Amino acid sequence: MSWSVEFLPFVPWPVLWSLAAAGAVLLALLFWRSRRGAMFRLLSYALLLLAIANPQLKQEDREPLNDVLAVVIDDSQSQAIAGRTARTDAIRKELEEDLKAFPNLDVRWVHSTSTSADSERDGTMLFTDLAQALADVPPDRLAGVVMITEGEVHDVPASAAGLGFDAPVHALLTGKPGEFDRKLQVLSAPRFGIVGSSQDVEVKVTDTAAAPGAGGSANLTVTHQGQAPVTRSVRVGETVTIPVSIDHAGPNIVEIEAEPAEGELTTVNNRAVLTVEGVRENLRVLLVSGEPHAGERTWRNMLKSDASVDLVHFTILRPPEKQDGTPINQLSLIAFPTRELFQEKLDQFDLIIFDRYQRRGVLPLLYLENVARYVEKGGAVLVSAGDDYASPLSLFRTPLGQILPAVPSGRVVEEPFKPGLTKLGEKHPVTSDLPGASGEQPSWGRWFRVVEADPRDAEVLMRGAQNKPLLVISQRGEGRVALLLSDHAWLWARGYEGGGPYTDLLRRLAHWLMKEPDLEEETLKATSRGQTISIERRSVKDAIDPVTVTAPSGKEETITLDQGDRGIWRKALTATEQGVYRIASGALASVVTVGNANARELSAVTATDAVLKPVVDETGGGNFWLGRDEAEAEKLPRLVLLRGGQVMHGDDWLGLHKRDAYHVKGVRLFPLFTGFLALGLLLGFLAATWFREGH
Repeated sequence: MSWSVEFLPFVPWPVLWSLAAAGAVLLALLFWRSRRGAMFRLLSYALLLLAIANPQLKQEDREPLNDVLAVVIDDSQSQAIAGRTARTDAIRKELEEDLKAFPNLDVRWVHSTSTSADSERDGTMLFTDLAQALADVPPDRLAGVVMITEGEVHDVPASAAGLGFDAPVHALLTGKPGEFDRKLQVLSAPRFGIVGSSQDVEVKVTDTAAAPGAGGSANLTVTHQGQAPVTRSVRVGETVTIPVSIDHAGPNIVEIEAEPAEGELTTVNNRAVLTVEGVRENLRVLLVSGEPHAGERTWRNMLKSDASVDLVHFTILRPPEKQDGTPINQLSLIAFPTRELFQEKLDQFDLIIFDRYQRRGVLPLLYLENVARYVEKGGAVLVSAGDDYASPLSLFRTPLGQILPAVPSGRVVEEPFKPGLTKLGEKHPVTSDLPGASGEQPSWGRWFRVVEADPRDAEVLMRGAQNKPLLVISQRGEGRVALLLSDHAWLWARGYEGGGPYTDLLRRLAHWLMKEPDLEEETLKATSRGQTISIERRSVKDAIDPVTVTAPSGKEETITLDQGDRGIWRKALTATEQGVYRIASGALASVVTVGNANARELSAVTATDAVLKPVVDETGGGNFWLGRDEAEAEKLPRLVLLRGGQVMHGDDWLGLHKRDAYHVKGVRLFPLFTGFLALGLLLGFLAATWFREGH
């Protein structure tokens, strides 16, 4: 219950104050001239103004409201090192016990992480989460804010005015004064590089000022995917340039790790994982066509339509044994530069295609032997064969035969058939999802010829008539070779019986031979969207190794992928940290970034009171170090409620504002100067004024 006086004037306050000012001037003039009755006139006018002001006695029925204390708990990644997580839990539990002594204090527990659903958050945002938690709390009810953190906060306002409330902010620091750490900074790194080139990465190893031996040297270990680690000594604090070779198309993963410093806080930020995407220049393809046939243009059109392919095409119009007197200059625009192509510039081609080529003396056997060595050293050869492969002049009867994946029997099967996928072909990326392959019978058109051959250390992806191998591929040394045992792919291109996916098949086959990463049989990919990491493993095997996921903090988790269709295994998991995740399965590895790859969260992990000090001091709060040792970590400052003060902390106590907020449940008004009482007093003073002036 509360009593007070409130005025409810009959006229607006500006009018009332104007009347009072005018009356004051007139009354001052009467007093200046010493007129009789001036005092009675003053009292009469004051009573008139009081009646117009309409004073009321107000009775309020009030319900007290509890004060609100906000406790912000830093659950960011930097809190997970050096035992800070356990220390934070201990502080929170003891604080809960201490707060039970204040029944009229409502506590808002706010947990702040360094990750967000949209991955746009970069760093520790305690004040952002505090503002969201206090959105429904009136500022006059907030008693104070307590933050449990190591002190590295990235959204501290410039001044206390930006907080939106007038209450003390206290910090309970979970770290220790004088902590030191070493970290590896990536100053610049390329995202793309041409295959075969070298790109420079700039890094720097830095120590905090408190680190013993700061400014000395440290060992830097660089591990390129699939290669032995290379160690070099660098000066701490100096920028170092590391060359990274782009060995293949697709992701080239490079790990750089700095030698740990003795007694440093954590080694989490001593390592960096970089991915440089290898990009090929235009793929150079040499197409050598034997005798002209209907399918020759199919190969040419397919390769010419690919913007990433530079094609060199030669067609042998007349073999040496056929001489009819026609001049050479009428048969070809240029001479066949066999020496230049097959000896001097052979290694410049990414793929060589022999289309219905037979050994007829155009290419000396020495050049075909060069092609075999070219494959062993990493090149690629595709043979598109017809009945020529079964003849005595077959390419298999040349030095090139040592790398070809199938031995011809000399028999050609000529009967209609629909090319079909083998069990391996249903999983292999070249043929697994060809349009029209689903169902018991493919929906594409028929072919009419297949060369009988026995695979040799090779894989069969497609079968033809009488279940004979149709598409055979193999690895030879560091290179690859493929054999298409039919020359009827052009029927699909012409739309015979509805046609078929000839472009998809031939283009994928060519790019697989050139080692395009997306067409590898064994791949491991990881992508992120928000806080979700999607892992995809492609394999032609019936079983795969589990996947190990290494978080930015170094925490490892082993998961088993779910098997899908056509050799695809998948799994999705939720990331709890921000930064670069490493994914590994057997010899395969991949990296994926969640949020910011160079997150501020782990760029500085030493505990500090300097970041929060300006706001803490301006609000009257205090910084309390609670991480020196286990004994002192249990000694929290005492909680004290104060009704006011500029300094709200001491060495062993922290203060909270006693707000005395309330909620009004009901109001009653009692007029104080109305009715006959006011009229009688006003008339009485007017009569007294008249009487005094008349005598």
